[in-house]
Amino acid sequence: MSYDITVPYVPTPKAVIREMLKLADLKPGELVFDLGCGDGRVIIMAAKEFNAYGVGIEMRSELIQRAMSNIIEFGVQDRVLIIQGNFCDINLSPADVVFLYLLTSINEKLRPKLERELKEGARVVSHDFQVTGWTPKVKKNIKDGGRVHWVYLYEI
Repeated sequence: MSYDITVPYVPTPKAVIREMLKLADLKPGELVFDLGCGDGRVIIMAAKEFNAYGVGIEMRSELIQRAMSNIIEFGVQDRVLIIQGNFCDINLSPADVVFLYLLTSINEKLRPKLERELKEGARVVSHDFQVTGWTPKVKKNIKDGGRVHWVYLYEI
């Protein structure tokens, strides 16, 4: 079931990504899905710093090219995968952690898919935008770059 998921590309600062992955308690060998992965920074950090695996899903070809270049630069080709497409059409069931930096309206539309596909114990960590209808296990603010970033952690 596809629907319009167009959001502007606004990269999450690396310090915020690191804190989000720590908050999600990402463990070595686990699998992170980044929905709208942009330049690949989340899955690259998951692989490099957390010894995890990553799948990034992105629609824009110019961002995929940038992500692939970054993946090669950081030498994590064996731990990450980029899929070009609409994340609404991708099976998320293998994910241990799902990373979101979308909009509240898109998170709300995505919620039934997450509930249907994610396994028990999977974590969803969202930057700045809540998942309507879910109560966060943790709500935390992270100060970086002169602004406050809100992070929401949910557990299935």
